[in-house]
Amino acid sequence: MINDKPSWLTKRVPNQESLHRMDHMLKSLSLHTVCEGADCPNIGECFENKTATFMILGKTCTRNCRFCAVSKEAPEILDEKEPQNVAAAVKKLGLKHVVITSVTRDDLQDGGAEHFVNTINEIRSYNKGITIEVLIPDFNGNHKALTKIIKAKPEIINHNLETVPSLYHKVRPEANYERSLNLLQTVKNIDGQIISKTGLMLGLGEREEEILKAMEDLVEINCDILTLGQYLQPTKKHIEVVEYITPEKFNYYKKAAMEKGFKYVASGPFVRSSYNAIEALKVIK
Repeated sequence: MINDKPSWLTKRVPNQESLHRMDHMLKSLSLHTVCEGADCPNIGECFENKTATFMILGKTCTRNCRFCAVSKEAPEILDEKEPQNVAAAVKKLGLKHVVITSVTRDDLQDGGAEHFVNTINEIRSYNKGITIEVLIPDFNGNHKALTKIIKAKPEIINHNLETVPSLYHKVRPEANYERSLNLLQTVKNIDGQIISKTGLMLGLGEREEEILKAMEDLVEINCDILTLGQYLQPTKKHIEVVEYITPEKFNYYKKAAMEKGFKYVASGPFVRSSYNAIEALKVIK
């Protein structure tokens, strides 16, 4: 266990007025963000810039990943107005690029895929030019559910591997590395125009060769975008940090990933799945 965070993991105090203003708007529409639910360290910066990753399907997850701060209580009844409310928030913020994610809902027959589709359609109903990124769960390998989302044609489909295969039993005991790879491959097989994206957390005890091998696995299935960030322990109940990766090492991994064939790589201590998401789209497009 590591007790003291290094100096490069210091973040400035968020602007409280920006936080309050965004929080008020979200609550007025009964919406949740992964920024709040997952205790993201970038929340202040993103809220100041009027950006957020909207979290649909409620705020409680049916899985128990040991790294995640999202609540693990009994799943909620789906809010049928949520897609319209997300669209309303996107309109209020004047967003040109929006990121939609969700909790995992293994209790639903399609894992919530139809709800994703409804949200995408509601957003596009008022702005056909907006670009949409979805960060999706694995739907327990449900091909039909995944196909629904692919056919809705978001510009980016993101599904995070989170960690290397050897750590899945500790970090993501209810997930499967191969299943996640297959999901990303299926996206490209069905619609090669959709940009595929994934992310890995570092500092959980993975070895360098394991990270490089995961990169190779992803390039082999034509994954376009990779994000690499430092795992930070949300509470003492969560899995511990094994190592704090230096900024220099993150730069090394970025260079290695680009050389292996990714179209865009974001790599750094505070990088998260949707942080500055629009920048990757600008580079690739």
